[in-house]
Amino acid sequence: MAEEKFPGKIEIGLSTGETWTRKYRDSKDEESKKKIDSYLIPLESLEAVLRLKKTLEIDAVRAYIGLNELGEQNLIFVGTKLDEKTGIYKDVFAKGESEENGGGDVVYDGSRPCPPYGDPGSPMSE
Repeated sequence: MAEEKFPGKIEIGLSTGETWTRKYRDSKDEESKKKIDSYLIPLESLEAVLRLKKTLEIDAVRAYIGLNELGEQNLIFVGTKLDEKTGIYKDVFAKGESEENGGGDVVYDGSRPCPPYGDPGSPMSE
């Protein structure tokens, strides 16, 4: 994949963000307008995946889209590490801390779909 230097510019102006999100919403057909526009992500989920930077020396985080047991779309976060030979960011997994998981590999969730968890007064959702 021919990309600019990853991640490139990560800070954009609010007006650019508003334009991009409006363009996304406007591009949807009637059926897809009922679907997710954004995700509410608890800080705890981000902190957990960022701790992988120290333990697994990750370079980036990938977000997969999934459906939870309630049928809600959510994001699942996985640490990634750049394979210098291939240029591919490979998924790496941490070992779980809870007995429920039995110490196996884990990924991180906690996100909630918007709607219904959005901020209707935000310029990003207008």
